[in-house]
Amino acid sequence: MTDLIFAATCDLAGKVRGKAFPADQLDKWLKRGVGWTPTNVQITCFDSIAESPFGALGDLLLIPDGDAAVAADFGSSTERFMLGDIVTLDGAPWELCTRALLRSALERLQRVGGVSLLAAFEHEFQLTSGGSMLNEAYGRAGFEAKRGLCEALMAHLAQAGLSPDSIMKEYGPNQYEVVIGPESGVRAADAAVMVRELTRATARHAGDRATYAPILDPASVGNGVHIHMSFLDAAGESATYDPDGVCGMSELTAAFSAGVLRYLDSILALTAPSVVSYLRLTPHRWSAAYNNLGFRDREASLRVCPVTAKDPASIARQFNIEYRAADAAACPHLALAAVVHAGCQGIEQGLRPPDPTEEDLSLLSAADLEARGFVRLPETLEAALARFEANDTVRGWFPDVFAPVYLAHKQAEIAHVAEMDTAARCAAYSQTY
Repeated sequence: MTDLIFAATCDLAGKVRGKAFPADQLDKWLKRGVGWTPTNVQITCFDSIAESPFGALGDLLLIPDGDAAVAADFGSSTERFMLGDIVTLDGAPWELCTRALLRSALERLQRVGGVSLLAAFEHEFQLTSGGSMLNEAYGRAGFEAKRGLCEALMAHLAQAGLSPDSIMKEYGPNQYEVVIGPESGVRAADAAVMVRELTRATARHAGDRATYAPILDPASVGNGVHIHMSFLDAAGESATYDPDGVCGMSELTAAFSAGVLRYLDSILALTAPSVVSYLRLTPHRWSAAYNNLGFRDREASLRVCPVTAKDPASIARQFNIEYRAADAAACPHLALAAVVHAGCQGIEQGLRPPDPTEEDLSLLSAADLEARGFVRLPETLEAALARFEANDTVRGWFPDVFAPVYLAHKQAEIAHVAEMDTAARCAAYSQTY
């Protein structure tokens, strides 16, 4: 039997696609890469192909990254994959490579803020095979029922070089949450992909099936992705915290946060990019419905997280902000790039964040919301895409080819589920994510 390694990219659909090669030829493929096709970028999450500017023309290379490799031992077999970069035949980053898009955003953050990014993606998922244990929200029995799967997953995350933090039975039916420690730069998004793929693989080998779909039943809970972010200066010290700042935020963090909130409605199509994402982004779901800042508030789109440390140095290391308007239909690299660009725009414009909210914004009138600078986030993917398309600033963060390609990609996805009722749409997304 020949051991194979899967060279992978996480694409615009948030799907992990690529090609496999013999493991004993790794050195060759690390240098040469595997062949890739530009129009592959227009394969939707349902495997339809959106209108493409490339047609049948063009060739690219997918170069696996030796620092983004996973080998998960399941006893009878080992699953191996390596995330990589899509480049032109001349070796230049391809304009639609999601890792390249994130690198560009991180380089901008370094230029405008003089800082690097630490980030961690906090994931919720559900198991869809077998029966559901009732009345086990956060319950020990609900956890014990899947202890073996949870322990195996945490072991695989550690073997992949990640930092497993915690795993628990979540509120929803067969719902679990897995948390890892922060990683630097592009590695943070790579880690998010690894978590998702290892969860699915671990469940599969345990005879279960895991889905990261944004929501399975609109009458129940959704599965969110929370992106925790903090900043390091050139000396490697925290640049996120200031005890005298708004909610403890440094001036840089405050401006970054203000930018995220200012442009949130126009980046939502990149961070919550499925048709069913918007069933979850509603008031009273502990998700996100307005562009508000929260201080330890899980209804806010951007939250200042609590810390447990007492001394100033430890507080500074723990202090972080959390972007909550995301789900796992999004490519982690693209979602993080959008958030970072929005934050950079806030730094460049010297924006100030609004006061943190402490009330139910759904009770305010449209006039009151407008007076306080709040907007109701788009309530459909179509509306979110329209705001993205209409925002020249946001489109300008990306290469010229990106917006038309992304819009065409998502329109094809929308068309695929257009004639389905809500239950069928949720089922379709459950199958693909």
